[in-house]
Amino acid sequence: MASLIAVHIRVNGSDVSMMVEPRMTLADTLRNELRLTGTHLGCEHGACGACTVIVDGAAVRACLMLAAQAEGSDVMTVEGLGGIAQLGPLQRAFRKNHALQCGFCTPGILTTAHALLMEEPDADEDRIREVISGNLCRCTGYLPIIAAILEAREAYRDQQREAAQ
Repeated sequence: MASLIAVHIRVNGSDVSMMVEPRMTLADTLRNELRLTGTHLGCEHGACGACTVIVDGAAVRACLMLAAQAEGSDVMTVEGLGGIAQLGPLQRAFRKNHALQCGFCTPGILTTAHALLMEEPDADEDRIREVISGNLCRCTGYLPIIAAILEAREAYRDQQREAAQ
């Protein structure tokens, strides 16, 4: 058995300290150790985007990152975007536009879109399509997903305007 290493990360606004095996991916750690099961594992090769989380503001494939590499980082999972009682703007727009499809890829698409809109709140449809192209949806329902992200874009613009004041 490999020796365990200490990892300290901030997940969805809460500080977390744990002991993990050095080979443990961030995705497995989030799902198995922290019970944040919104992060899905699809291909486990970084190709499908289902495991996308936000690490220090950047969308990353959690299946390709070791938990130890996240030491000291700020991690946001889909659970950090809002909850059932208070959905975030992207989640509301996805529900309104029927963009949820079967739901397997949805968490990765939501976190990818969140990272994009936080970085580029004025992203146009072409840019949104380019960024989301890294997330595979087997339901082939990209039109409602794009519509939802475009709709949520205004809320992100408003948040950035408020933060600037």
